[in-house]
Amino acid sequence: MINRKNIEEREYDLLARYAMKSRESKGRVHKEKEHDYRSCYQRDKDRIIYSTAFRRLEYKTQVFVNHEGDYYRTRLTHTLEVAQVAKSISRALGLNEDLTESIALAHDLGHTPFGHAGEDTLRGLMAKNGGFEHNAQGLRVVDILEERYPDFDGLNLSYELREGIVKHSTMFDQPTIALSVHGFDKQALPLLEAQAVDIADEIAYDNHDLDDGITSGMIKESSLEKIGMWKEASSLINRRFPALSDEKRKYQIVRTLINNQITDLIEQSDKNIKKFKIKSADEARKLSTKAIAFGSNMRLKRKPLRQFLMKNLYQHYRVIRMSDKAMRFIKKLFEIYLETPQQLPPSFQKRLKSESPHRVICDYIAGMTDRYALDEYKKLFDPYEKV
Repeated sequence: MINRKNIEEREYDLLARYAMKSRESKGRVHKEKEHDYRSCYQRDKDRIIYSTAFRRLEYKTQVFVNHEGDYYRTRLTHTLEVAQVAKSISRALGLNEDLTESIALAHDLGHTPFGHAGEDTLRGLMAKNGGFEHNAQGLRVVDILEERYPDFDGLNLSYELREGIVKHSTMFDQPTIALSVHGFDKQALPLLEAQAVDIADEIAYDNHDLDDGITSGMIKESSLEKIGMWKEASSLINRRFPALSDEKRKYQIVRTLINNQITDLIEQSDKNIKKFKIKSADEARKLSTKAIAFGSNMRLKRKPLRQFLMKNLYQHYRVIRMSDKAMRFIKKLFEIYLETPQQLPPSFQKRLKSESPHRVICDYIAGMTDRYALDEYKKLFDPYEKV
């Protein structure tokens, strides 16, 4: 039988010196007895998976709104793909897989309906009322908004997981809301496990958005032949498997792109860790630059692909239409709730006694799924829709 003490001892035996060990956690905001057979990070992961916010990710937009088709990634499938990539990186580098997986599963809990269009809209609406970004919102979700336990609000997750949520950074995610408000060191880098999640997020959305873009017809494979990474992977697959169907060929090319990036990341990160002589989790925090990073050649290779996606997918007229429509929905919902807060559900009306109407309405809308927001819009603005 393996208990928590055995798990914690194994971490010291099997993980690298610079990995975050569960026994060294800074703990939880609310004192709790830890579980007899799970480490604190394993327990965190279970709490995330069983949360309402995690389930709602199934019906939140990644790029394509849910009703556009069942094939496309949702915020939930994206999250699972990030977790798989991050665990592969973490395992190869001797990091704490349980912590890495927990951060990956939680990193998008604060995302709005309708993807970045929803976030941009709420950011504008909240500009003079405390601001909005999905990292800080994710922390509100796990610290306050989830209602499951009798002794405290939220999920009472470990310090390290909460820090991983609020410091999550990629091309699309740049934390700006003051970290010190939440008790985190603004100057310190995230743990290596959190850095692995940041890069895994980029790898996942670059390549899987590319996959979905081709499937949707918004991206033509022929237009990708000018992109060095795609051309290199495509040539390799065509030489090895000249008779593949279009669907299998696309899958194998995307798979090759992901594999090449993960391999480069692992090898370069290992070099960085040795170069910086990182011997503990805290030493990794004190560096001036992230140790989990691509090599310079891979960074150059990735840039044209990311620019291509920005121009040809994220700015495609159909995506812009979806985004613009979503912005109108969210803005109208926000305005009507602000005008008449009595239309909010009773649980949110109660919170108006202790928090500003703007923040309560923001929390309510940010927690919606795409289809819930659309249904709510119809109920409030369609005179023939039952309320």
